[in-house]
Amino acid sequence: MQLIDKLTVLADAAKYDASCASSGAPTRSSKGKSGIGATNGMGICHSFTPDGRCVALLKILLTNFCLYDCQYCVNRRSSDVPRARFTPEEVVTLTLDFYRRNCISGLFLSSGIIRSADYTMEQLVRVAKLLREEHEFRGYIHLKTIPDADPLLVAEAGRYADRLSVNIELPTESSLIRLAPEKQVVTIKQAMHTIHLGEQEATQEVRAPRFAPAGQSTQMIVGADASDDSTILHTAQSLYGTYRLRRVYYSAFSPIPNSPGSVPFAAPPLLREHRLYQADFLLRGYGFQASELLDGPGNLALDIDPKLAWALANREHFPVDLNRADASLIARVPGIGVLSAKRLVALRRQKRIRFEDVNRLRCALEKAKPFIVTQDYRPRQATDDSLQLRQQLREEPAQMALW
Repeated sequence: MQLIDKLTVLADAAKYDASCASSGAPTRSSKGKSGIGATNGMGICHSFTPDGRCVALLKILLTNFCLYDCQYCVNRRSSDVPRARFTPEEVVTLTLDFYRRNCISGLFLSSGIIRSADYTMEQLVRVAKLLREEHEFRGYIHLKTIPDADPLLVAEAGRYADRLSVNIELPTESSLIRLAPEKQVVTIKQAMHTIHLGEQEATQEVRAPRFAPAGQSTQMIVGADASDDSTILHTAQSLYGTYRLRRVYYSAFSPIPNSPGSVPFAAPPLLREHRLYQADFLLRGYGFQASELLDGPGNLALDIDPKLAWALANREHFPVDLNRADASLIARVPGIGVLSAKRLVALRRQKRIRFEDVNRLRCALEKAKPFIVTQDYRPRQATDDSLQLRQQLREEPAQMALW
């Protein structure tokens, strides 16, 4: 099989893995030094860094052969998809060639399980080791961790990779047992724990070697089982708290040819995935709890974003006086973000906040107006019916189709 043919198969096979980003990587440059590659270059966009730069990662599988038969996976053992396998040296060659052509800024490498978890993990680590030690590659490397692999291999991977990820895939143990019988929640969480310990040691011990400086991430598939958004968000919140994950990624289940009857034959709305990302951002950046966003079983609303849904359900907190409230409460106002809330608090040390100041910060005024009070503005009907407000502020079908 020609290298280009392998690339066609294994790049396509990797598209279902969403846990791919370069955020959090340390800044490295080859300018004036030996070695090649950087984490701050420009290229064909596949992901975004926290400062808004678009970066490209070569996103491939080492192989899509797999011993496991996860029912939701296109590369499962019983699937009849075309198969291919790279050698570690071929992955290194592709990464360097694409980088030299300014097509990528780094590598995202995952794999099906071949021979054993340890053997597969050894092959993944070998790719990163060759890039770092033989070719002095300074670009971004994200390795997928095989849960059942020896912790020593995971520790070695952390010394070469910027980020490690262990995909939990499904939010409940019962779903994992039913749809992925070869996988176990306990081994997945043990791998997450190993990575977390490596991160702690690297930050607490002055002489400790670097270890996955961009942290770890995971992925949950949305719509492959009956789990609702409340279950998904509570699982994400637990993972953030226990293992200090940088990100939980959400991937809407995509029905695949000849899918088994154990998984749905229709995909969930893509907007559901988008709402989960919005809710996840509220968990990470705004101090929300999963129980605040969904106080019982069920899914997030599709016609309004989770922050607006919370505000409508908690009208007793509003309207918020921007000249008196603390930044954390101001940030909970629909249409006002964390940065804008901090700027408003800083500005009011100099003057009283007026409506034009909010407008100048480019806040989403149509959403914010019913929920704020300024020196010269107060909502005409502070006790507007929440259902009426929802109708006024809900996203139109054309807007929702964009997501």
